Formats: sequence, C-alpha cells, structure tokens
Amino acid sequence: MTGHNPGMNVTGHTRRSVSIRDVATAAGVSYQTVSRVINDHPSVKPSTRERVLAAIDELGFRRNATALALASGRSRAVTVLTANTTHYGYASILQGIEEAARAESYAVGIGVLESADEAAVATEVRRAADASGGLIVIAYDPPGVKALAAVPADLPVVGVVETPTSPPGGDRPWVWTDDREAAYEATRHLLSLGHETVHYVAIPSSTRRTSARTTGWRQALKEAGAPEPRPVQGRWGPAGGHAAGLKLAQDPQVTAILCGNDDLALGVIRALHETGRAVPGDVSVAGFDDAPHSAYLTPSLTTVRMDFTGLGRSAFALLHGVLEESAPVAPHPVSVPELVARESSGRRRPAGGRPA
Repeated sequence: MTGHNPGMNVTGHTRRSVSIRDVATAAGVSYQTVSRVINDHPSVKPSTRERVLAAIDELGFRRNATALALASGRSRAVTVLTANTTHYGYASILQGIEEAARAESYAVGIGVLESADEAAVATEVRRAADASGGLIVIAYDPPGVKALAAVPADLPVVGVVETPTSPPGGDRPWVWTDDREAAYEATRHLLSLGHETVHYVAIPSSTRRTSARTTGWRQALKEAGAPEPRPVQGRWGPAGGHAAGLKLAQDPQVTAILCGNDDLALGVIRALHETGRAVPGDVSVAGFDDAPHSAYLTPSLTTVRMDFTGLGRSAFALLHGVLEESAPVAPHPVSVPELVARESSGRRRPAGGRPA
C-alpha cells in the first residue's frame, strides 16, 4: 500500500493490481488457502490446488510481499487511511504512527481518502484490506468516519477519533484526546482574565453538527453565566481566521477570541492588527494545538497543547497488541491537553482605561 501518487488514478484508467483476495474469490477458497498454494504447502488437496492455480493464471496474479506475509501467517505492515496529510494534527498523528511502527519493524503505508463519496471510500478501504496487515483510520472528518464504519469486521483496525459523546464499547478500539476538556479550560482561562464572554472561531465540524471543541467552549460559558455568542466558522487555515477576525474586529464588545486551531489564530491576530485592535491590549486571542510556530508569533500565542504525536504512537500500540495477539487495550483518552498561557491573552481593559 502506498500513499497517494498524483500520477496514478487521475483519469480512472489505471487498473488495480490483482490481490490474493481476488484470487481467493475467483477460486472459491480462503486467502489462506491461496497462500498455501503459492508457497507449495503440502496440506492442499490436488483439486483445490488446480483450481487456485487456474485462477492465478486467469487473473494474472503475481506473487508479492503480501503473499509471503500471508504464508507466514503475519504481516508486519500497517496502512493508515486519512483524508489529510498536511494539517498539523493529521501530520503529527502520522509521525507518531510511523515512529512507533518503525521501532517494531513494521512498514507503514498511507491511503488518502479524497472524498466522502461512499464508492470512493469503499474502494480505498478495499485497497487497504488487500494490503493485509492492520489498519488505522484517522476519523476526524466525514471521509474518515465513513471509512472507519466500512472496514470489514475481520480486519484489525484502530480508529483515531474525536472525543466521543459517550464512552464507546469495548468492541471499538478507538483512541482520542479530550478536545472538549481542552476547549473548556481555554475558555475558563480567558474568562478568568475578566472578559465578559469569549467568542469562538470554529474549525469545520468533522463528524457531527457540534464538535467537541465547541461543546467545551459552550459549557464553560454556561457555567460562568456568560453570554454565548454565535460561533464564527473559520475553515482550517490562516485565511479563514483572517476573514473571521475582520468580522469580529468590527464589534467593539469583542475582547476575547478562542480559535479552533493555531492557524486560525494566526489569521485572527493579523486581522486585528490591520483594524487597529491590539493583542492582547484590546482583544485576547487563544489558539488550539500548540503548533511549532505558535511560540514564535508576535505576540506569542496562548494555546492548548495537544499531543498528536503521542496519539499516533498510542494508536499503533493498540493495533500492535491486536496484531501480535497480546491483550488489547480498552478504548481510552490518550493524553490530557495542557493550557499554555503566553503573551496573546491578558486581562480585559475597559475602553480608554487600564486592564481590569
């Protein structure tokens, strides 16, 4: 299994290579039986062997590393299905998976989910299944959620998911960080500085109408008895934050803004600068994730540190336990987010006065 290759599958004319499972289907046997045939195992009946060899010839199957792995009964390979490889959270999860897998001598392949179309998702899941080994699905968006739901029951899989609304059952090997608690603590921090309320620039809702981060922000406001402004949708990157910041800067009552990620906060701070509103003198800004650049902005960004790399390592550790037939780990939150207070947040300053 390889990552997305811009030169492949663009026109739709590139043919999918024949897998051992295709041979098994054509011959009416299990893929384990096909593996025994191509490795000359003596336990296969002559009639079955002939049927499998005929299917191999007809389909043009070529013996490969997957077949060899099946012959040994174990594939030291993991495929990661994800809709994004560049955003900070996704990329850091991939880094953690790769580091943990390399330490255990596992190979890692990446399948890119290019859309939430059910047929496209099913095709990518099938390719991942054909690659053998285990599967990790980053389910932070509709394509990932659909892919996780479409994984065959007999394929070892771990889901990297948003904070669940309720604890999942033991049959769901999921890992997550507590986004809800992180947003709650960030909002409480801004309120503690004397701000009457906190406005929220949201990342796109990934799996449901209200994200865990939105829920945590809203809970903190409710407990404090603070007004609940309507969230501003900011997309993912700085441009979305800049557009949201220009809108919020028009309201002189806005004195604190929580952003769904650090890239949004970068755009918001730029918009506030352009409109003559000082950070944090006039408006406090907090981000989310603690991306590497956040400590080096001017002012340095208050944010919530999310250990995405550790999340990736934990996802692999959970899958590794299943693949190696050791005791599987129950679904659990992996890390506790940490508030990092820096220069971009400060005490509310009344109009024309000093900080309150």
